[in-house]
Amino acid sequence: MRKSKNFLISVLRRFCVKTITTVIATIAMLAITQPISYALPTLPPGNTVQQWNTIAENTVIASNAFQAEGFIYMAYVSTAVHDAVVSIEGGYETYGPPIAVTSPASTDAAVVEAAYQTLINYFPSQTTTLDSLRTEALAPIPDPAKTNGQAVGLAAAKNIINLRIGDGRLTTIRTSSSFPTLPAGPGVWRLTPTAFASPQTPWVGNVRPFILQGADQFLPDPPPSLQSSEWVDAFNQIKTYGVGIGGARTDEQTAIAKFWSANVVQQYNRLGRDVADDQGLGLLQTARLMAMVNLVGADALISCLFAKYHYLFWRPVTAIDPTAVTADGFGPVPGFDDSNPETVEQLSWRPLLTTPNHPEYPAAHGTITSAEAEVFSNFLGTNRFNLDVHGFDAAGSTGNLNAVRHFEMANDLRNEIVYARLWAGLHYHFSSVAGVVLGRNVAKYDLGKAFRAIQ
Repeated sequence: MRKSKNFLISVLRRFCVKTITTVIATIAMLAITQPISYALPTLPPGNTVQQWNTIAENTVIASNAFQAEGFIYMAYVSTAVHDAVVSIEGGYETYGPPIAVTSPASTDAAVVEAAYQTLINYFPSQTTTLDSLRTEALAPIPDPAKTNGQAVGLAAAKNIINLRIGDGRLTTIRTSSSFPTLPAGPGVWRLTPTAFASPQTPWVGNVRPFILQGADQFLPDPPPSLQSSEWVDAFNQIKTYGVGIGGARTDEQTAIAKFWSANVVQQYNRLGRDVADDQGLGLLQTARLMAMVNLVGADALISCLFAKYHYLFWRPVTAIDPTAVTADGFGPVPGFDDSNPETVEQLSWRPLLTTPNHPEYPAAHGTITSAEAEVFSNFLGTNRFNLDVHGFDAAGSTGNLNAVRHFEMANDLRNEIVYARLWAGLHYHFSSVAGVVLGRNVAKYDLGKAFRAIQ
């Protein structure tokens, strides 16, 4: 009996060892032969237009595009989405050629395909991520509405891509370019510390606008003479309020200056999505609003960059401290004095924020913010638009949009950006005022020529 029992135990042990060995070997083989599963990207919140606006924004930001060129890419996508939606739902003029629609056609599918096709055309390196998002977005939409909607979206994307061929965009993100220079002298732009980087995207000023007749259509008047009282006042004001350490700036003014160091592509696209939520907008009106935000934004910054490289006016840091310049190929070291006895230069003067590497006049933030203020006023039908804008919180991580500032009136927004850039030490008062006028003029023109209801 004992012998039989020992034999049975021995058999069971051999069986267990063999089984465990087999299981371990199987797991090991699966680990080698099966691909590792990674978390796939998921769709952001909102309706389909909001989702793909966020995806486009994330794609553009991930490319490290400068803000002016970023708006150009956002305009490509927003225009394609706009035309896809309008083609199915009607009510408004398309930007590009009319698109034939086979019924039934899903507007959601058209949005997905228009955005996807446009994005992979300009950002092919992001195709894998965009493929996953497209698959997820299209999955719940039934055929034949899905297929018909995709056809509309594809046609809209192709129309915009074809319309923008040869528009002057340089294909490598953050590319600098040559531009006509002025003789070295007082008032002429120089590269600025601390980066002393190459001139930022001069080519943007030569990109064919989306709606304007030309980038010079609303060219501002020249900056003031260095012998004028306006120049003296502006010089002394920014010297006092824009200095990095010390000066007359309050803590609140410092926080506001830093608030507006956020990426404006993110700020105003987020604002558009927030307005869509607050107003309960459907796909048609959301697509129309986001197209306004980005096409007008692109035209405003194209106009601004044209004016900047046309006037090539010097930044405060090199006007206040002539020793701030380096051997940049644009003039002698140290730089020039303005030869005005009523302005006193100050060695080692530096602004609160690092000066962007493009010329001073007019101010880009003044231009884009004024243009967007006009967009939201026009869309909402009132200057009393009561908007919450997200911006940079200096207590948070790099690139955050955690701070929120409320603006009751469109002109409240314009007024703040003028002083925010002054307190940052980046723009003379007159430069931001010129930008505000330019941005509003561009927006008024664009909104009168596009996005119109069919009568």
